[in-house]
Amino acid sequence: MPFPPFSRASVRRRSLLASAAGVALLAGCSSAPDPAARNSALSSADRARARAARDSAALAERYAEVIAAHPGLAERLRPLRAEVLRHVQAFGGASGSASGSASASASASSPASASASVTPSASGAVPSSASGPASASGSASASAGASSVPEDPKAALKGLATAERNLADRRAEALQDLPGESARLMASVAAAGAVHAYLLTEGGK
Repeated sequence: MPFPPFSRASVRRRSLLASAAGVALLAGCSSAPDPAARNSALSSADRARARAARDSAALAERYAEVIAAHPGLAERLRPLRAEVLRHVQAFGGASGSASGSASASASASSPASASASVTPSASGAVPSSASGPASASGSASASAGASSVPEDPKAALKGLATAERNLADRRAEALQDLPGESARLMASVAAAGAVHAYLLTEGGK
């Protein structure tokens, strides 16, 4: 007994629907994100942001050392250093440690010398144990930053400009391997670093 004409059309429709369902299923499987790859990308971005925060904190410390060694440059450098500290926070770091070390290095010459001059007059001779390793390490750490800063203010500015430019170049390369938001942040901070390098060299002419 032959099939009615509508049966063949029905079979054809069922075949087309089955094919479409298969294609949709394959598309859904291929577009599903790989959790391992996503976690790897996130951890890579987190590591890059943590490294960038440390780099900015170190740069802020270098600004503080130059300001302490050359107070005449403070008005010019403080706004740039404040922006570097904002970069630390943008990358998820804490700017408190950098600002704390900056205030310590900036005031190392006055409070430390004052306490050193007051203590002997108040208590007589200072015991040898009190002026041993602790005081030696304190004076060494207090003068370490100043000794690394060039005596010439122009050379000190050039060193800061070089540090800003090198860091901006490294960040411009690193952002190519970062996902969207982290890449945009890295690009923005790299551009700011390039502007800082310009202001430290050409901006003062």
